[in-house]
Amino acid sequence: MDLAIKIEAIRTQLHEHAHRYYVLDEPQIPDAEYDKLFQELQALEAAHPELQTPDSPTQRVGGKPLDAFASVRHAVPMLSIRTETDTEATGAQAFDARVRKELGLLELEPPVEYVAELKFDGLAMNLRYEAGVLVQAATRGDGETGEDVTQNIRTVGQIPLRLVSPALGTGVSSLPPEGARFALGGGSGVTSLAVPPILEVRGEVYMRRDDFEALNDKQRAKIAAGAKGEKTFVNPRNAAAGAVRQLDPNIAAQRPLSFFAYGLGEVTPAEQGGPNFDSHYAMLQTLKSWGFPVSGHTCIATGAPDLVAFHQRMGAERDSLPFDIDGVVYKVNPIALQRQLGFVTREPRWAVAHKYPAQEQLTTVQAIEVQVGRTGKLTPVAKLAPVFVGGVTVTNATLHNEDEARRKDVRVGDTVIVRRAGDVIPEVVSVLADKRVEGAEQFTMPRHCPVCDSAAVREEGEADYRCTGGLFCSAQRKQAILHYAQRRAVEVDGLGDKLVEQLVDAQVIKTLPDLYRLGLMALANLDRMAEKSADNLLQALEKSKQTTLPRFLFGLGIRHVGEATAKALASHFGKLDNVIEASVEKLLEVSDVGPIVALSIRTFFDQAHNREVVEQLRACGVTWAEGEPATQAPKPLAGKTFVLTGTFPNLSRDQAKDMLEAAGAKVAGSVSKKTDFVVAGAEAGSKLEKAQTLGIVLLDEAAMLAMLPTQESL
Repeated sequence: MDLAIKIEAIRTQLHEHAHRYYVLDEPQIPDAEYDKLFQELQALEAAHPELQTPDSPTQRVGGKPLDAFASVRHAVPMLSIRTETDTEATGAQAFDARVRKELGLLELEPPVEYVAELKFDGLAMNLRYEAGVLVQAATRGDGETGEDVTQNIRTVGQIPLRLVSPALGTGVSSLPPEGARFALGGGSGVTSLAVPPILEVRGEVYMRRDDFEALNDKQRAKIAAGAKGEKTFVNPRNAAAGAVRQLDPNIAAQRPLSFFAYGLGEVTPAEQGGPNFDSHYAMLQTLKSWGFPVSGHTCIATGAPDLVAFHQRMGAERDSLPFDIDGVVYKVNPIALQRQLGFVTREPRWAVAHKYPAQEQLTTVQAIEVQVGRTGKLTPVAKLAPVFVGGVTVTNATLHNEDEARRKDVRVGDTVIVRRAGDVIPEVVSVLADKRVEGAEQFTMPRHCPVCDSAAVREEGEADYRCTGGLFCSAQRKQAILHYAQRRAVEVDGLGDKLVEQLVDAQVIKTLPDLYRLGLMALANLDRMAEKSADNLLQALEKSKQTTLPRFLFGLGIRHVGEATAKALASHFGKLDNVIEASVEKLLEVSDVGPIVALSIRTFFDQAHNREVVEQLRACGVTWAEGEPATQAPKPLAGKTFVLTGTFPNLSRDQAKDMLEAAGAKVAGSVSKKTDFVVAGAEAGSKLEKAQTLGIVLLDEAAMLAMLPTQESL
């Protein structure tokens, strides 16, 4: 037999046996036989490395440790789902009522068909397959951009490296026993489909409770043996998240992880050979036939009564499940109805997460401290006598803001009920007033920042106080530097989160102008910073000195001053000094500047240390072209709102946005009834569909350019 064919045959056997063991809980051979096959494959690949492939079972464990995770731009955003916090049955009823109203269904019309799923307490993951082979795994991140964790995800036995062919007979099967590493129950009659060329599968990486306990037993044994740096994990979710984000995949492989699939990202379109599902449930059945584990508790529910019954049933079974959940999820089953319902903001109207009650405990407030966030927000935090809530020892609980602290009337010495809201963020629910100590004083928010002593202000209509220190406040330093260096501001290529964190924590940078005082030696001495990288950063800093007034104004991070407002200020005043000295009344003359924005700008420049930072940046050589205030001739697209979607043949989205804004248009991020035009390029998605539904005028790149005036007329 040809060696390559032999190796491929062994791989196929190992993939099949791994699928039966991890997904179907139906092993066909003893572990020793599996190990024998695995070792044979390892030996053959070691002797013939040119025949090794990325989807080989031997690649589940191994690989070099990473310095950092690369960023991954999701081809289809990983949107969040609206959360129903009502812990009673009315949460399901309210969702069904909203869906029926959006669909225009009358009271006597048939009920809506849903899919009811569990809301797993793990880490959302996007798995990308090309030609049936896993090529990338990425975390959700902010929904638009996640982290590349492919090496670690390869270690998860339940995640197929190569998709299973339905012809192997491991597709739809009967429901597995409770507690097994189970997949969706069969009986749907779904026809197995060919795996499309591009397939992104979304799901949850989690840790089973028994695996979590076994992991902690090992950790305790290491600690007892005197191992340094070891610790036990507080709950399965944290253990799973920590494993996924391990830079060394060999360590990640030692943390037992599991996976459930529940959705799709980018998929080859039906007209190009991709699947064309008519229901969400059919999609889940097909994912199972391709080798993905799908929860056996997932079921079809008809109308609100079935949703209520599912919520109650799973709530009763919650503690006996082999894994943690924090709620259930309802999704409209027919894909046609999902498309009809569409999205609101960045959430689907056709799905909702219905939470279960959070756990609560009693403790006492030992102090109330005020923390300053990265954007200057002042948050009162109750320092608590340690209490174990929802698998975590809680010592701090947010009071959110002054109004909330006074509404609940939380005082030092009080006995309080603490809850992990959503099983994540600890908060004080209420005070047991009858146990209050005599003389306890009401909390008052300080009027100066506890970090830099700058004035703390509360803008009209807002609940939060904010430090006005901005560029000066050390608590905001990292955020201020990252904002200043971003691409849409002054732009310092190569200055990212990790590097800024090192520079600030090592006190190499104390204020923004210190960026331009960096030397090669100071940078080269930082962790993982080679001389070449340090030299590249210095060159990028030198290049950033030549900027524009709108970019500089935006880069200062003045509250409420975005890119459009910065451009309007630069155009109106012409020079930075004119902006700095402008009164509130003068600022109000600028288009795009209202009372709140004008007061924010004035407050920023009234702080002496902010003006000092600006002057130091100028002294460091940061410069831009200035001129006289522009004549305020009416702009041709003033009052018009555009939305951009898809990929354009000649322009980037940023370039198109700049051109439209220069002509006076507003560029919004989502389509609504107030949208005048949608400019659609290749691979336009839901925004295009919504525009068509609302009857909004559609343009291509050429039509948009035809609406713009010449550069001279601007």
